[in-house]
Amino acid sequence: MTFAWYGHLKYGHDWPLWKVVLISWGIALFEYCLAVPANRLGFGYFSGFQLKIIQEIVTLLVFMVFAILFLKEKLAWNYLVAFAFIGVAAFFAFAFKTP
Repeated sequence: MTFAWYGHLKYGHDWPLWKVVLISWGIALFEYCLAVPANRLGFGYFSGFQLKIIQEIVTLLVFMVFAILFLKEKLAWNYLVAFAFIGVAAFFAFAFKTP
């Protein structure tokens, strides 16, 4: 999804919007074909909330690598602090057993 949503920012400025949308949907379809079965398999062992938190953490980690390597953006200290806070939130989602 990261490349589908943000890949065109580097190279797709000359493309018409409809083309960018269709290409992005094509890329995203592949990820959905993986994510839906993964969620189905993980549900029961993880709660729906936990599955979503896992998905967001993975998305942020992938985006961090993508932004640095593909978009050539700098990783500033405030982004690292923000990611750390999200990591703490994930800790609380998994550290305690819910009823």
